[in-house]
Parts: sequence; structure tokens; C-alpha cells
Amino acid sequence: MIKIIKDKIRKQFISKHASLFTDEKAEPVQIKNAIAYLLDDTIMREHLKVSDEEKKKVIDELSDEFSGLGPIESLVNDPDITEIMINGPEKVYVEKYGETRLSDITFDNDQQLMALVYKILAPTRRRVDELYPFTDVSMKDGSRVNIIIPPLALNGPVITIRKFSKEIRLVEDLVKLSTMDKRMAEFMVNCIKAKANIIFSGATGSGKTTTVGVLSSYISNKERIVTIEDTAELHLSQEHVVRLEARTPNIEGKGEVTIRELFKNCLRMRPERIILGEIRSSEALDMLQAICSGHTGSLAVLHANSPQEVIYRLETMILSSGIPISVAAIHRQIAAAVHLIVQQEQLLDGTRKITHITQVNGLNDGQVNLEDLFVYDIENIDDKGKVKGRWKATGIKPVFMGIFKKAGINLPEDIFKKD
Repeated sequence: MIKIIKDKIRKQFISKHASLFTDEKAEPVQIKNAIAYLLDDTIMREHLKVSDEEKKKVIDELSDEFSGLGPIESLVNDPDITEIMINGPEKVYVEKYGETRLSDITFDNDQQLMALVYKILAPTRRRVDELYPFTDVSMKDGSRVNIIIPPLALNGPVITIRKFSKEIRLVEDLVKLSTMDKRMAEFMVNCIKAKANIIFSGATGSGKTTTVGVLSSYISNKERIVTIEDTAELHLSQEHVVRLEARTPNIEGKGEVTIRELFKNCLRMRPERIILGEIRSSEALDMLQAICSGHTGSLAVLHANSPQEVIYRLETMILSSGIPISVAAIHRQIAAAVHLIVQQEQLLDGTRKITHITQVNGLNDGQVNLEDLFVYDIENIDDKGKVKGRWKATGIKPVFMGIFKKAGINLPEDIFKKD
């Protein structure tokens, strides 16, 4: 009975009080009063028998639901939880300390879960419906959300929230988390300052975006930075930042703006730094050409399982775009444009580490020549599943040392002393 009443009031609240539902600044007391009024009106019109205790329960639960994020509010506020995976109303998984487990949180039904979907989407320009049953959005704190609903999701609405950590701000924070060691941190910060062109690669959830966000904070405050993302996640602290976000088609299938179109437009905006949230298709060639034409210091993210695979993926993306260009020309563009590939992985114990810092050193028999500067060497995995290992310098020095001198940076060469 209580669930039925809650469903009725939830529907009425969403339709009649859309402004309160979507307003992030709405006072909890306003929401509570609106729910109480709807409940009293429903009870009177339908001659329902509801005790004062039941009324209070409905009002309190719906107030919590509409004031925040309902059942998952506590999970979102838990700083140790890095990911929330809602597989329909009855199963909510969380990733905590690198381990995924089933929580004791549940939703009443699909309708309550869809109310959460509408709450998340309300401040954005995105939507989900039968025509477009999935989307990606970014929450106010930078957390990334993927939503997919029936009929594509067979067990009910599925929401995946990758939380943005407010605790990871500086490169020292990444060192403390054992994402990299001090030598690598010093090298990477100086690469950012010297305007090296870097591709950050790794699988989904490996921590690429977090690392890019931290390192990009070392870009000079005097530079004009343009970020281009499918779903805006990066929140830079510099003053002169232009944030661009791709747009999905409207209900008529019109109005789509792609990453490639944004990238082409940004070249006319006098950018001093371009940060590309993710390379997915033909914008790969646009980025390489832009770097070769003087837009140095570019940072980009790409999904790949190894530095070598980055090259294969760039090659495939450019060729599949239909642009008439040879493989040899693609490799020449990559060799001329990219300084570093930074590979990041989530290991078996859940920790996230930079496993390779690899330089691009020209061509070898027409193929891009890759050389590891730093690698993470896994020594063993203990009985508790903890990965034991250490970072090693290979002894190879960057071939682009000249960019540090040009930027007035004295980079200690003993950083690269072989371990």
C-alpha cells in the first residue's frame, strides 16, 4: 500500500512541481510541503486509509529522494566509494578500495529508479527516452554518469556513476596513491610545463581522466586552454579556460555536434593548449595535423591496452574515417606530433598505476618507434591478492630534451638513470 501511494505522489510531484524537482537550490522544506499537500489531496480524493505514521514515512522518504539522490545519497557522499553501478532497482554495486561488492541499497521499483534518472538529467541538456535510450552526463562535482534504460536494458534502468575524487588535486596525491613515483611525477610535471604533446591511454576505469585533470593543473595560468569532451568532466582551476562539449541529436535527429567539429572550430579560437577528452574517430588526424602546425602542449585521452595499441588505434581510426591517406603518412604524422604515451592500468588488486611512460622516437622501417622511459614491473601477487612491484627507469633519455631547455627548465638527467 505504501509503495503504491509513493508511486502516485512521485508521479504527481515530477509532473506538477518540475521547478522544485530540477532546481538544485530548492529548499528541503519547500519540497516537503509540496509532497505533504499532494499526499493529503490524494488521500482525500481517493478516500484512502493512511495512518499518521504511514503519512510521515511517505513524506520523509520522498523528501529525501527529491532533495538529493534518494537511496544512493549516502553512497555518493562516501569518499571511499569510487564507482556506483545500479543494475535495475534491486542490485546496486559499489567499488570501494578497488573491490566491487553488492551493497544493501535497493529501490522500490523501476519508477523510483527513473525518478533518479530524471533528477540526474534535469540540470543538463541530455535526455533518455525510447528514441534515445542511453546517454552520458556529468554531475556538478565532475562525476561521470552513464544511463541506459529499457528496452535496451532488460533488467530495468541501469546507471553507472564514476565518481570524481575531490581529494586528488596535486601530483603529490598521485604519488601518495602509488599511481606513479616521485621521479615520474617530476618528469611529467616538467613535460606539461615544457608543452610536450601527450596521449594518455588505458582501459575504462583505469584513472586516465583523473591523471589528466591533475597534470593539466600545472599548465600556466597565463595560457588560453580549450577543453573538448563528449561529456564535460575536466574542471580546471586556471582562469582562461574554454570548455566545449559535444551535443547529441535532438528528438528530430538534428543538431548533433561532434568532437571533430568542435576540434576544428577550436583551432580558430586561438588556443594555446588543447585538451581532448577522448579520441574516438577522424579527429585523430585533425589533432596530429594541428600539433604539427604549431599547437604544441596538447593532451588527449584514448582507450587502449598498451602504448603499441595506441598507434594501432590511431591508425585504424584515421583509415576508417574515409580520409585518403596512406599508413606510412599516418605513421609519419604520429612520429612528428606525439612526444609521449602514458599508459595507465587498474591492476588485479584494484590499484591504479601508470605502467608505462613511453616516448615516440621517430620511425623504424616506416613504423612508429616506441621506447619505454619508465615501466612498472610486477614482481609478485601475495596471498591477499595485493600486487607487489616497483617502477623502473629503463636508462633511455627523452629525445625531446630540447623542449625543456627551450622552456627554461633544468631537468635533472639522473631521473632517467637505469634501475
